[in-house]
Amino acid sequence: MPNMKMLKFLFLIFLIPCLGTVIFAQKTGKEKTNRVVLNGYVKDSLSGESLIGASVVVNGAAKGVVSNLYGFYSITLPEGDYTITVSSVSYINKSLNVHLEKDVSYNFNLVPQSFVLSDVVVVSKPRDHNVKDAQLGKINLSMNTVKNIPAFMGEVDLLKAIQLLPGVSNAGEGNAGFYVRGGGPDQNLILLDDAIVYNTGHLFGFFSVFNADAIKNVSLIKGGMPAQYGGRLSSVIDVTMKDGNINKMQIDGGIGLIASRFSIQGPIKKEKSSFIFSARRTYIDALVKPFIKKSSSFYGSGYYFYDINAKMNFRFSKKDRLYLSGYFGRDVFDYVNAKRSFDTNIPWGNATATVRWNHVFNKRIFANTTLLYNDYKFKFSARQDNFAIGLSSGIKDGTIKTDFDYYPLPNHKLKFGGLLTYHKFIPNVVSGYQDSILFTPNNEGVKYAFESALYLQDDWKINENWRINYGLRWSGFTQVGPFTKYIRDEDLNPIDSTVYKNFEPIKTYGGLEPRLSLRFSLNKTSSVKASVTRNLQYIHLVSNAGTTLPTDLWVPSTYIVKPQKSWMYAAGFFKNFNNNEFETSLELYYKNMKNQIEYKEGYTPSLRDPEEEFVFGKGWSYGAELLINKVKGRLTGWIGYTLSWTWRKFAQLNDGLKYPTKYDRRHDLSIVANYDLNRKWRFGAVFVYGTGNAISLPERFYFINGVLTQEYSRLYQYRMKAYHRLDISATYTPMPKRKHRLKSYWVFSIYNMYSRLNPYFIYFDQEGDIANGEIKVSTKQVSLFPIIPAVTWNFSF
Repeated sequence: MPNMKMLKFLFLIFLIPCLGTVIFAQKTGKEKTNRVVLNGYVKDSLSGESLIGASVVVNGAAKGVVSNLYGFYSITLPEGDYTITVSSVSYINKSLNVHLEKDVSYNFNLVPQSFVLSDVVVVSKPRDHNVKDAQLGKINLSMNTVKNIPAFMGEVDLLKAIQLLPGVSNAGEGNAGFYVRGGGPDQNLILLDDAIVYNTGHLFGFFSVFNADAIKNVSLIKGGMPAQYGGRLSSVIDVTMKDGNINKMQIDGGIGLIASRFSIQGPIKKEKSSFIFSARRTYIDALVKPFIKKSSSFYGSGYYFYDINAKMNFRFSKKDRLYLSGYFGRDVFDYVNAKRSFDTNIPWGNATATVRWNHVFNKRIFANTTLLYNDYKFKFSARQDNFAIGLSSGIKDGTIKTDFDYYPLPNHKLKFGGLLTYHKFIPNVVSGYQDSILFTPNNEGVKYAFESALYLQDDWKINENWRINYGLRWSGFTQVGPFTKYIRDEDLNPIDSTVYKNFEPIKTYGGLEPRLSLRFSLNKTSSVKASVTRNLQYIHLVSNAGTTLPTDLWVPSTYIVKPQKSWMYAAGFFKNFNNNEFETSLELYYKNMKNQIEYKEGYTPSLRDPEEEFVFGKGWSYGAELLINKVKGRLTGWIGYTLSWTWRKFAQLNDGLKYPTKYDRRHDLSIVANYDLNRKWRFGAVFVYGTGNAISLPERFYFINGVLTQEYSRLYQYRMKAYHRLDISATYTPMPKRKHRLKSYWVFSIYNMYSRLNPYFIYFDQEGDIANGEIKVSTKQVSLFPIIPAVTWNFSF
């Protein structure tokens, strides 16, 4: 892999073209007066929502740009007459004939296809972005697409929809966790309005924290990560909340099998400011409670989760906008056993807050400054008679970041900026009491750190055949005080210590992260792409369960734990057929990872610093991904297939031999289909197949002093049975003869149509009498979900 001299050379290679672009743009502005700028925003004509990734194309000039995260676009053109065409997913294209002789600002308002009352299926998008863009491994999912996919227990889940894409593997039966191209669950950067979401699961991971009613857009980047993103090795999930209807009040909601949702949005001041408030809660506890007698030992037990999303935005002028958004979610589990005088309470969840200020400096420069706050908490408390114990852990962040979009020339879009984050890592903190005695051990090893980054990138359309997206990111991480570093003997007893004061540096890491993606067009309907990216990851999640659970701990890079590093190489062939009705792609990738982290063999949770239980190694993964996507007509959907290998190698594990990870999945197949029968009925189906998870199993059983003992195989040497499942859904939208303010539709779904008993885990049971020497050991499989029907009523007015 490249050394520091090579990285410095790459820095010059990446920096010089970007600076040249800026200098050339300045020179052009001085020498040529016949260039003008057309800029503005692309919006939804009904709600006023800004449209992300809308294509603004100059017909006949082979020039165009894409609107940014706030719907802003800017394009520089010579004076003259043009036809500007704007398009976006699920919207009707709009064209404008314009004579440009001076700088002009123009906002495009696109009409949603759903608003067009016609039995004719409208083309959802000029589907050639996958062929023309330089970006490799990026997929945008509209919320309409997500909502059309059959949902587990009727709960629309964008993370489960992402699991159906090639290169993405699920974490298990019904689980919202996922793995991307051989990476672990902590190697995915998941953002909600720029705020990092550290725990994405409700009900121990079976549902995601994202309420579909509050979400506007979601993007998956699994390769060729742009320089604006960093801090993770594998992927980016960038989720954007709705801004709120700026034109009129709107109420949406739904009543389902296990949860209900409610959203209200509308203008604070028409065409100037708006808001949205969205909430979701399960009610299993409320439904079960009346059937549990107060005399029951378990009265008071229950489980529920809830989410609250809120956002406001204000337009102070044509150049300044302010966005305030937040998310608060909690899972609460209570267990009461009155007979044993025992009760426990376990709440956990995320809280995020985002403040963003948009400012347009001039026709070519758009800036966004963001303040972020994250807080993830897990708490456990239990009490029995006069004894009580509590456990808590979590992570808190405060971030300031600034991003600039600069449009110097028609064929260039530069993006640059930086960020600074202050982390607070809270490990397992235990406290308790018995009678009048307080139990407060000194186990609060809180760690603090600063994380920073600067980046510069350019999306450069060289000519009709060549397009390149190149950039460079520098990132740094410093563990700071207050902290006490101990020197320990062979038995791990402290023999000396060093005390660090507030903000005193303890250990610093950093490095350059070059990013490069390029595209070569073979013709108008096909292209080849390639990318190479280097990533550094400074915070880590080490789990025994193989998925993200609320008890897992996030830990920083320290003087013991080094940052994870990766190089990923990818290449692909992209081809559209039948006037862009079918999108196809074949991508190959190879990823090399260093400083991977696992627990030692025989690890059991304790109050010790988890760093003392880590071992370090390397990993690598490679594979091929095929996607066939039908995007036009009454029948739409895709087929995704992944062939992949994922390996790890640790000197202290598995006798130093390489082994597959738990989420190594040789074959992964997803088939998604949606059919619009008419204006009343729409049908959907999903079929998934995957190679069984890798597991370690006991190979020998023998007795030691009368106790049955197991001798395990090497790590993940065996496989569970293959996983496969069919889900179907039908959506019915009533069409009353008279128009009503209340609009509604019903969703009927069946999860696991043929009730496949997929393995969740395997255990060994024993029968017989040891004294007689008659012991029979048998393998038992535990499966979670048989066939599950669900119905959901959704409404809006």
